[in-house]
Amino acid sequence: MILDKIDELLKEVQNLSAQNAEEVEQLRLKYLSKKGEITALMNDFRNVAADQKKTVGMKINELKTLVTERINQLREECATQETGDEAIDLTRTPYPVQLGTRHPLTIVTNEIIDIFSRMGFVLADGPEVEDDMHVFTKMNFAADHPARDMQDTFFISQHPNDVTKNILLRSHTSSVQARVMENMHTEDGKLTAPIRVICPGRVYRNEAITARAHCFFHQVEGLYIDKNVSFTDLKQVLLSFAREMFGPDTQIRLRPSYFPFTEPSAEMDISCFICGGEGCGFCKHTGWVEILGCGMVDPNVLEQCGIDSSIYSGYAFGMGVERITNLKYRVSDLRMFSENDVRFLKEFESAN
Repeated sequence: MILDKIDELLKEVQNLSAQNAEEVEQLRLKYLSKKGEITALMNDFRNVAADQKKTVGMKINELKTLVTERINQLREECATQETGDEAIDLTRTPYPVQLGTRHPLTIVTNEIIDIFSRMGFVLADGPEVEDDMHVFTKMNFAADHPARDMQDTFFISQHPNDVTKNILLRSHTSSVQARVMENMHTEDGKLTAPIRVICPGRVYRNEAITARAHCFFHQVEGLYIDKNVSFTDLKQVLLSFAREMFGPDTQIRLRPSYFPFTEPSAEMDISCFICGGEGCGFCKHTGWVEILGCGMVDPNVLEQCGIDSSIYSGYAFGMGVERITNLKYRVSDLRMFSENDVRFLKEFESAN
């Protein structure tokens, strides 16, 4: 009796068909579920005579294998059919393509470059993995300057007895200026052409990561060297930049400061563009906001780079891109620039 039932099911399974995945699932439940045909045969198998158990068992296994293979075959056929139907449906409405946006730091960097390019500055670039000579020595840093310490600089290889062999991640883009000056003079220290470059790039410093500081950030530095360059030239360039960047009513002020590679040196503030210089929480009620450092190139720097300081003079300036971006868009946490949060980045779609 059980053998007749198995033979009947074998013929039935060979002719199984389905039009979609739902029908395939119904067939699986009919034959292979806990309440299906195969399970029922296994329950009846306990009542089979001992001399027939081997034959009946083989038949049940054969049936189960055939059912499994047939259902898998039908499942693949339905999946292929559904995929094919989707591929040739030319009447379907296409999915909208989501447009990306530039990173806010890229937006601001490009804006800074554009402003200075219109003043005659050209782009210059250099390696992020640098040597001590270009990062510190040629920039007039003393041998015992704190910036050379491991607490400030990421050293890749360090030689305490020979700093010229030190390899590090650059801590400022002034190293690019050193390389430009090296390649722009003749053997007697005369310039082959006036130097007027803008140097954007990423820099690294060994600092704790907080809302106001990071171990890597971005700078834009400028350098102009020629005969008879004065501090007045520097002030006029920076005033023009500030008004292009923050609005035509922007005022600037220069405060005395110190940098190893410039003398005299200054820090530049702009009038607060939120309160108009009257004082608010953003400018700490001073009416001014600091944006960059600047100064006249120290003669020692010119000489270190092979340029005759008795003939030439120049100015340099540098600003943090994150700082300028914070001022323009009032981003409260510096870490948001490097966390790749799509919600944050989408806020800058209109700035492209």
